[in-house]
Amino acid sequence: MTKKTVVVALGGNALLRRGEPLEADIQRHNIEIAVHTIAQIAREYNVVLVHGNGPQVGLLALQGMSYQAVNPYPLDVLGSETQGMIGYMLMQEFKNTMPESQVSCLLTQMTVDPADPAFANPTKPIGPVYSREEAIELAEKYCWTVKPDGQYFRRVVPSPLPTGIVEAEAIHQLITEGHIVICTGGGGIPVKYENGKLTGVEAVIDKDMSAAFLARQIGADALLILTDADGVYLDWGTPAQTRLQATTPKALKRYQFDAGSMGPKIEASCEFIRQGGKVVGIGALKDGLKILEGTAGTCITHD
Repeated sequence: MTKKTVVVALGGNALLRRGEPLEADIQRHNIEIAVHTIAQIAREYNVVLVHGNGPQVGLLALQGMSYQAVNPYPLDVLGSETQGMIGYMLMQEFKNTMPESQVSCLLTQMTVDPADPAFANPTKPIGPVYSREEAIELAEKYCWTVKPDGQYFRRVVPSPLPTGIVEAEAIHQLITEGHIVICTGGGGIPVKYENGKLTGVEAVIDKDMSAAFLARQIGADALLILTDADGVYLDWGTPAQTRLQATTPKALKRYQFDAGSMGPKIEASCEFIRQGGKVVGIGALKDGLKILEGTAGTCITHD
């Protein structure tokens, strides 16, 4: 029997959780936990894994600024570095957990529209969290845009919508051959065509938007968004908070979700369903297979 295909979107904050030191060993430990869950899914589904890179790309940017003998590397180059770093750790852990499986990590470029209004309104959080005082000081020093992230503040950068996957054909081929495929990491390396040639763009694409775009492109049966919350909540952070167990894009239109966290997940999920996708599951990493089975998290289906 042919396996169904699921695109799994793994948040960068699942690999380096909020407030944790940005250490390689901590990331390896979190990846071990993540792969344990995703391996359960991979035994029943063809898995295409998209990971976030917010904490990691922000760390690389900070490290680059501290060495002033050369100009800091642009965000597209830093994004490619995170694809290699995180992809390597994920590949290694998958091979340790499922040695019989073929695992491939593909450096992936994602085209964006240079006229996307996101460039005028940065919303994508990257790097570590700061207190309000620290954030204001750093914003003045480095000309950053900073915005609240829960009780903290983080640097935010432009997050344009994806318009195309440069390596789409290679991804299709790897899925056909039964590989666990790690691709469009960090939302993909943002690029544009200029005079017929590809060139990098100073941005970080939202990985959930890219995961939904990828899922549509490959005709995935499901999109699974794994995060640090166990589902989609109404009145989040208040005594009245309530988890939605099952919902639809039409029902979700009535509510507002934070633009820096759950908002893009909801928008990506609804777009996937509107474009013909069957089901989206959103929830905690540890509940991955249960979310696909409909017994945990939040399930979004057609109206």
